[in-house]
Formats: sequence, structure tokens, C-alpha cells
Amino acid sequence: MMMKKNFPFAALLLSASPYLLAQAQDAAQTAAAQPAATTAAADATPDDIQKVVIVSTGSRGAQRTLVDTPVPIDIIGARELSKTGQATLDKALQFRVPSFNTVQTPVNDATSLLDPYEIRNMGPSRVLILINGKRKNSSALIYTQTSPGRGESGADISAIPPDAIKRIEVLRDGASAQYGSDAIAGVVNIILKDNAEGGSITARGGITHESDGKMGGLSLNQGLALGDRGFVNYTVDVSKINLSNRPGKVDAKGEAGDFGADLATQVQPFLTAHPDAGNINGSPATRAVKAEVNTRYDLSDTTSLYGNAAYINKKVNSFANYRTPYWRPTDYGLLHPAGSPYVGYVPTFVGTLDDYNATGGTKFMLGDWNADVSLTYGGNKQNYEVSNSVNRGMQDDYLAGKIKTPSPTRFDAGGVEFYHWVLNGDISKQLTKDVNFYAGTELRHENYETIAGDFASYYGSGADSYAGNSPQNSFPSSRSNYGAYAGATWDISPAFLVDATGRYEKYTDFGSAFVWKTSTRYKINEQFTLRGSASTGFRAPSLAQIYTQKAQYSFVAGGAIQVSGLVNNVSDAAAALQVPKLKAEKSNNITLGLGFKPDNNTSITLDYYNIKVKDRIVLSTEIKPTGVATNPLDVQLNKYGIVSASFFVNALTSRTEGIDYVASRKNIPLADGKLTLNLSGNYSLKNERDGAVNNPALIAAAGQSVLNPTTEALMFTSRPKFKTIIGADWDYKQLNLSLNNTVFGPTHFRNAGMDENLEVAFKTKTVTDFAVNYNLTPSMTLSFNVNNMFNVTPSWHFNALNSKGQAILDSKAIDPTYQLTPAQIQSNLVTFNGRYSMVTYDGSQFSQLGRTFAASLNYRF
Repeated sequence: MMMKKNFPFAALLLSASPYLLAQAQDAAQTAAAQPAATTAAADATPDDIQKVVIVSTGSRGAQRTLVDTPVPIDIIGARELSKTGQATLDKALQFRVPSFNTVQTPVNDATSLLDPYEIRNMGPSRVLILINGKRKNSSALIYTQTSPGRGESGADISAIPPDAIKRIEVLRDGASAQYGSDAIAGVVNIILKDNAEGGSITARGGITHESDGKMGGLSLNQGLALGDRGFVNYTVDVSKINLSNRPGKVDAKGEAGDFGADLATQVQPFLTAHPDAGNINGSPATRAVKAEVNTRYDLSDTTSLYGNAAYINKKVNSFANYRTPYWRPTDYGLLHPAGSPYVGYVPTFVGTLDDYNATGGTKFMLGDWNADVSLTYGGNKQNYEVSNSVNRGMQDDYLAGKIKTPSPTRFDAGGVEFYHWVLNGDISKQLTKDVNFYAGTELRHENYETIAGDFASYYGSGADSYAGNSPQNSFPSSRSNYGAYAGATWDISPAFLVDATGRYEKYTDFGSAFVWKTSTRYKINEQFTLRGSASTGFRAPSLAQIYTQKAQYSFVAGGAIQVSGLVNNVSDAAAALQVPKLKAEKSNNITLGLGFKPDNNTSITLDYYNIKVKDRIVLSTEIKPTGVATNPLDVQLNKYGIVSASFFVNALTSRTEGIDYVASRKNIPLADGKLTLNLSGNYSLKNERDGAVNNPALIAAAGQSVLNPTTEALMFTSRPKFKTIIGADWDYKQLNLSLNNTVFGPTHFRNAGMDENLEVAFKTKTVTDFAVNYNLTPSMTLSFNVNNMFNVTPSWHFNALNSKGQAILDSKAIDPTYQLTPAQIQSNLVTFNGRYSMVTYDGSQFSQLGRTFAASLNYRF
């Protein structure tokens, strides 16, 4: 079998067969992933492995070893992912890549299906996800809550079963010229396992320190040979995670003031029995079934067929805020048993997600040219169900005799779906010993549809907690685009490399774009390397940003929950408000880096980045009437019956600037074992709006803006100012111990309704994770993780932005309505009277769940 070749022999044969290249990469990665006792048995040193593992991300030209790339790339192997003890891929990357951030939002509903993630604090829309180098479909979900990622969407990387992954390549640089739209902040390329024999079965379990959030999972991965010319590698993964709940203690005076309820007779008796007001928030219950297959077959030494496919079905059960009896005085007898006292109700939200993708292609020689032609199909469909709730307006109308149908208690709220077709054609040729030319084209067709809910879900103000999609707001949309690129890499000398690419894209709905990139690497000597890149990029407005239109429930400080409208960008209402048609975001990226490798066991890299994004798309704040009937804004809002409206708009220019650093020292002798020390981090020097907000004239004339402090903080300061990962990894015979400290820097929020002279600041915190891996036998490994072993949780405080803010914090005056000090009132505003006391309503920089335990047993065959 070809996978039996050792590394040196395989390296000699790389030019003979692309299949041998894949097998050599797999052998190198497998050896790198084994404990020291196993690695020692393989006839390859760590330096050999580094030279063999080829990086396929960041250039369309000839692939290069990691040490030769002119752009910063992180390589995370399968073993490193599994050692995090995290249940999903996005959470594993959170604790392995400093510039990658994600966290579960405190307010769930549809957002619970996919947590927002981003690279370099630039939002999920500006990260491109690839699977084996091919574009993965986006999620159909667009975030509309006041949480990080608001107004954006990204691909669902949590849909990839971790045991299907061979390694992940994270490009920390703009790459629109190579890959097209979305690759402004970086690219995550997920490389699937391709071994042609053997496999593993992994059983997983876990629990939180509060004895909730119980997790169980089972995964099977196996490689099968197709003769001696190919392979099929498949993975099946099933998992279930129970609810974790971290509610706060609710303030009675705040409740009485907000809801106009009597403190003594209504609020206090209920909160005495239910101190948390029955609220449920934390991490929702999730069930998932995932499957992935990867295959390749060599028809000859120069022609091969390849393909991969994945499918996930995920069901998430979350809860809305509990409707207390003084908030909702009745459920009309529909939810509580007859004869029992009414104590309120908690609506449930069940989201079902299907995510799928498949790629088929062929690589072949076209004369002296290397050619690759592929077709990708992928999609994401979500359906929403609300239960244990009431359409209050519908029931009122039924009781008044206006309609004949009473409100149900279960609602089909509709859903959303996105899918795309992508046809790629790529060619490359080594024109000379030093010059490699490459070119290619991409045809992409995208479809997005909002799916209508049942009549009861959207009648009037809709189901209490989540209004369904109405037919008038539910329709399909589509577009196509064509892209072509060309470039070349030139090894001017053994020390000096230049890579340049240009790309043209044409969209059917908004126009065209031309972008370029040039990158370079210069080896000063064997120890020092300089690298840098300059590029332009673009991000097309997503179909969801153009066409989404619906009613949205939101928390408003001091007023509980209210309904507002989101009008789509091409609607008559948007035109009446003088909202321009969306156009593509355009970026300018600069990266400068220094690498230092004094010996084979030590490496240090330092990279500076500067990213300017023009015409950045945001989901606006709510635009409301001024109260003057003759004001042109009021006239247009009244014409369309809009109480308040938000919309997507090219609102601003942003500037993001920072530093990434990585240092590693391996093979340090310690007690007859080998120790590896790692330090990596990201520090944001600047992440802010650059210049004035681009307000539509009608809105600006009314003294309003599409961007408020809440939205601006979510965009720029809701992710850590810095993040550092300090780790130690020790291999001793059959034992591996790993200790990682992740330092989450401060974050700042300007929560909705909060006084404009204050901000919420989350403190810098360090989360410590400990992992033990022990080889019980050569084919069986037992792992145990204690994540967040010191039970660190987010904590916040108010910062005064000026003297007025400080006066609020210092004041001891008692408000006559709330019987609270100004600072206490502000605290209730951002936590919904204490329901979200740990993370506030807008979220924090890391999880509120605290210490968790995980264990797994892996059997290899």
C-alpha cells in the first residue's frame, strides 16, 4: 500500500503522483500528532515533518512548506483540536488561535444554532471557510440580536465532525484576490483526513461543575483503500449536550418599576418562590448527527478524481425570557392546568438545522499544465418552532369575536434557507525553475429564501417571544457571479520570493470588483525571515442582508420586550427612507512580519496587520418618528405604517490594526520526557470607525443616525482587546500532559437603553485548561480534560465616560419610582433586572459556564 512508504521515499515520489503527496502529508501529520513514545518509532524527525507538510492555503501557485510561506498561517493538527476537550470545532479554535474569537450569546432563539465567530475582531462575514480548498456554503442565519456579529452571518464550522479533520490551516491575511468575496480578515481551510486504512472509535462525555450540561458523543472514523490507487475516508458523529443554566437573582424593585406591578403583593411573593424569575439562560440543549466523507482515486499517474461530502442535522432547544404573572397577567388558561394557580410561562424555541455540502472534481495534466476542475453544492436550512406560548393579540381577537380561531400554543415560525453552486477551474504551470504561473475561474450561483410560518405565528404581533415569518416577508431570491484570477510566484533568488495575484468579479445584482494582492518573503539568513503583503479585497453584500425583512423581538431597557420592523434593502419603505442600494465592501490590507528560527526546536514570528474596510455594511439602529407629524421622516414612516425600522446600509469606514505573535520551544528534556512551551497572542492596536457615519439624508436631517453607541461597541470593542495563549505540553512514555492558559483581554459594551455617559467593561480574565492523555495500549488512548479548572467567570463593571457618568456612579439619591440609586437602575437596565447578571444582555468575551469536565476513550484499529 502506498501509505506504507516512509517519509524520505515518499518525498522522492511526490512528482509521480498527487495521491502520494496526500499520503506523505498524512503520514507526517500522524507522526506529529503522536505522543513521544510513538513518534520515536517513526523514522522521521520533527524537522523532516516540517519540511514534508505542505501548506495549501494562501497562494494559488505551487504549494510550499510552512517555513517558506510569505503570509502568516497557523497549522492546527487533529491532536491539538482534540486536546482542547471542546465539543465543537469553533470552540476548539477559540483556545488554539489567538485571533479567533467566539462565544455563546446569552439571548439564544435562532442565534443558538450558530455562535458568531471572527478573526481579528472583524465579524463572521469577513472570514472565508474552505473545505479541502473549496468554498463552504454560508449559514442561512443572519444575526439580528444585540450581540457580537450583529447584522452578519458566517459558515457553520461547528457542522464539521472533529474526527474527520486532518488539520486546519488558518490564514491570517486578506485573500480576496485568491479566493473571492469574504476573505478580508482571513481564511480557515479545513483539511479532511485521507488515510486509506485504519480508523478509530471515540466515545466522549462531559459535565459542568454545576452538574448540568451533561454531554455524550460517539464518533467513528475509518479509511478504506480503493485498490492501491485511492481511498475513501468517512466519519460519523452523534452527540447530545444537555441544558446548562446560569440565571441571576432578579431585583424586585426593578421588576416593580418596569412592569408597573405592586412590589409587596405581586413581585415579592413570586420572586420569593422563584429568585431567578424562572429565567433560563446559559447553553441550550443540543442534539447533532454529523457525517463526512472524503475520497480520491488515481486514474493514472497524472489524472485523479476526488470528492468530499458532509451533512449535519442539529436540533437546539432554548428558552425565551420567563413571562412572570405580573408581566403577562394571563395565559388565557391555555398553558397552565385548569384548577392550578397561574404562575406565568416560559416560551421555548426549537431550532432545527440541516447543513450540507458536496464537492466533486478531477485533477489532471493538460499538456504541461496542472489542471483542477470541481463542482461544489452546499446549503444550510433552518426551521423554527415556538412552543408553550400564546399569540396574545390573536387570542384577544378570538375572545372579542373578531376571528373564529383561538391562539394555539405551538407555532411553526418558518425559517430560512441558503444554498449555492460553485464551479471552479484552476490551472498552473512551472514556466521556469523559478517562476510558477497560475490562473482560474469561478462561477457561483446563490439562492436565499425566507420560509413563511403558519398563520398564528405572525398574526398581529405574532407568537409571544418570537414572531413567525409572514408570507409578504417570505420569498426566494438569487444571484450569480463570475470571477477570474491570474498570478505568479517568482523565486527571484533562494532567499527572495514574490507572489502576485489579480482577480475580477462580476455580480448580477450589484456590479463588479477588481482586487489584487502581492506578498513577499525574504530570508535574511538561516535564522531570520522577513515577510509582508499588500492587497485589496471586497465582500459582496449577502442575499440575507439585501432581502431579509421581518418583525423582530428585542429587549429594551426599562421596557422589557418590544417589536420592531426590519425592512429589506430593496423595499419601497427603504427607498422612501432614502436608503441606498447595498454595494460591496472594499478593503485595503497590509501585513508585515518577522520570523526567527535560531534552531530546529525554536521559532518566533511577529506579524503586524492593518486593514481598512470602506462601505462596511451594518444593521442599522432603529429609526423612529421624531414626533413632529410634518417632519419628512415622520411622513414616510407613517405612510408605510412603521413604528420603528432598521435596515442594512453601507454605513462607515473602519480601521483595524494589530499584532500577532507566536513563539515555540520544543524538545526540552524533562524527567526522561520532552517538554514543549508555546506562547501565542493577538493584540489589537486599533479597531474603530474611521470618519463620519454615512447617514441617508432624510434620516440625518431628522437628527438621527443609523449607527448608535450600542452597535458601534458591538462592532469594535465587544471582542477582547488582546488574547494570549500560554501553553506547556509534556510527553513522557505513554503519557501526555497539557496545560494552557488563555488570557482574555478586556471588552467594552454600550448596552441599549443604558445612559450614554457610561459603558460596561469586562475585566481581563485568565482561563486555565488541563488535559491528560494516556496510551493504555498502542491502540487505545484515554483522555481527561478539566477546562477552566479555576472556575473563572466573566465579571464587569461600569466605566464613566465623563463627569456626568461619574456623577451617576457616585450618586446615592433614591429614584422615587424604582426606589434604587442611579447606578442600581443602570445595572438593572443592562441585565434585565439581574436575569443576565454575569454577562449582561449583550454578552461577554468568554463563556459563563465556568469549570467543565470532559473525558474520552479513543480506540484505533
